[in-house]
Amino acid sequence: MDAMTSIDVASGSASGDLAQPFLSVRNVHAYYGESYIVQGVSLDVRHGEILALLGRNGAGKTSTLRTIARLDDPHLQRGEIWLDGKPIHQMRSFEAARAGIQLVPEDRRIIQGLTVEENLMLAQVAPGRGWDLDRIYGHFPRLAERRRQEGTTLSGGEQQMLAIARALARDLKLLLLDEPYEGLAPVIVQEIERILNQIKSLGITTIIVEQNAVAALKLADRAVILDTGEVAFTGTAQEVLDNAELRREYLAI
Repeated sequence: MDAMTSIDVASGSASGDLAQPFLSVRNVHAYYGESYIVQGVSLDVRHGEILALLGRNGAGKTSTLRTIARLDDPHLQRGEIWLDGKPIHQMRSFEAARAGIQLVPEDRRIIQGLTVEENLMLAQVAPGRGWDLDRIYGHFPRLAERRRQEGTTLSGGEQQMLAIARALARDLKLLLLDEPYEGLAPVIVQEIERILNQIKSLGITTIIVEQNAVAALKLADRAVILDTGEVAFTGTAQEVLDNAELRREYLAI
């Protein structure tokens, strides 16, 4: 794909044509050392859309997210990633973050020794600020109540809220959520679902990786299913919910 073609393909936001992809991942191959993990993945996400990236354990979901976020592992060897008409595939992780890609990892990465508010303020030190504290606390009242509490002493659900809020504190174009419901009690999952539905209503372009596939599908507009590092299915979230055979084969549900 030449540069001019790639820019045309990925420029949905700039042109205002929501039918064009805002994020375009093209034939991406990535490795952990000699281990071939992401095997030619291609996917598109339109502006304001939520994409559920699904598959069994070991299918390559988290590795694909990490590749899009341009982390060092896995190492991208081939393929292209375009966001809002800009090439991302040659960037380092800090450059991709400045370009608007914010990854909320499964382990949340709350900084020890800092309060909730200090974690949020630290996210805004580098150029590219997003939501201010008042807006964050308006959407996350529980964080407002705990703003002076050390972040790592929060409950698992509260830490997940803080990790999402920290991403929103940056200049955000693409939100990548890795297992946001992992390890949370059902009542807390409902609270995180409420927050993610708010994010959906705000039109924030999002990719969600989640073992609770049904919960992710109910939130998402479209779905991509991976199987051993390759794309096995692309379609609407409702198609997956309606197709019991597809769910059994690739999601074991």
